[in-house]
Amino acid sequence: MEHTFNPPGNVDPEAVREQLERMLSNPLFKNSKRYPSLLRYVVEQTLQGRAADFKERTLGIEVFGRDPYYETNLDPVVRTTAGEIRKRIAQYYYEPAHAGELRIDLPIGSYVPEFHPPSPERPAAPGAAHEAPVPDPHPHHAVQVRYLLAAVATAVCLAALVLWLRPGSAGALDQFWKPVVDSPSNVLLCVGQRRFLATEPESAGQKDADFGRFGDVPVNKAGVAVAPNLFKLYYMGSQNVALTDVVTIGRLVALLQSKGKPARIRGESVADFSELRDGPVVLVGAFNNDWTLRLTGPLRFSFERENDTFWIKDRDHPERKNRSVNYTTSYLQLTQDYALISRVLDPTTERMVVVAGGLTGFGTVAAGEFLANPEFMRESLKGAPANWSRRNLQVVIATDVINGHSGPPRMVETYFW
Repeated sequence: MEHTFNPPGNVDPEAVREQLERMLSNPLFKNSKRYPSLLRYVVEQTLQGRAADFKERTLGIEVFGRDPYYETNLDPVVRTTAGEIRKRIAQYYYEPAHAGELRIDLPIGSYVPEFHPPSPERPAAPGAAHEAPVPDPHPHHAVQVRYLLAAVATAVCLAALVLWLRPGSAGALDQFWKPVVDSPSNVLLCVGQRRFLATEPESAGQKDADFGRFGDVPVNKAGVAVAPNLFKLYYMGSQNVALTDVVTIGRLVALLQSKGKPARIRGESVADFSELRDGPVVLVGAFNNDWTLRLTGPLRFSFERENDTFWIKDRDHPERKNRSVNYTTSYLQLTQDYALISRVLDPTTERMVVVAGGLTGFGTVAAGEFLANPEFMRESLKGAPANWSRRNLQVVIATDVINGHSGPPRMVETYFW
């Protein structure tokens, strides 16, 4: 006979179900089919005392309708979906409005959810920090990005070193990067990516333009677009990084290496919350990087979009939308782009985070140049408060775009707190 499981921490099962529905109605989940399906299944089964049956193959069969003999290594739908669920849970509870809610977590290395009653203190980060992470189901993501960046990093390394070591010119740059460089942990550089065609929310009805050259995108039993061969693999979002972001990452890798600071690179689509808690983080990209949007959302300056218009939002002056770009504009006709640089101590991860993102790739390149060039940094921070290096800060910059090429960055506005 079925029975109701009493979750740990004396959490009422009905309260858990109510919280689950609240979470699944959030845009982080409701626009997907796979994430709610898996999370709802493991939560309900756990409440009924059946968590012992949670095996990857079993979940693939029960939740996603896979064949009983399907190869989990070739079709890691359960692992990838669970990883994305963990990330979206972290983003959900990152919002201050949800801080006092009952917590539903999916710990790293397990498919068994945990339930925690609301705490009067700041909520703990999802997942147990002491647990060993599960192996990355897509290790080739990071490898390919590293190979791609190696050539760029080599090309800019000498230039960055010369600028860094120029006598009397790197004071402001040193102060800006000091909290990152002085951290005992390695730096994580998380670069934005296009959406992966084999995951939600993209579906067969939302084909990437790149696939048009190769015919229709095949669809699996669940109605999700898949790539059947290695050739198409390289046209998937999780396998690609925009060249403008590569240039920016290359500059920052060279700068950090010149200071003896190790850095590792992860694509936004595979980086999870636990990695962002390991040490200082540099987020590259804006609208292609969910972590950037989540971090800057509560700050004074953030990224905003309405239809085809993208702009840098000023919370103190919400009516101001002049720092914008219309995406229907031909890139050869674009004359100006804007970018946002932030350096903040993230209250959720308690780690220093640096953000470099533009409204388009041209702005991201300008942001990277600003962060790696001591001359730009020194000129832009001349009027900063005396103790600015010990405060959170945001810098809005602009750059002229001429025939598809970004010019040097110009500081537009700064904010310290």
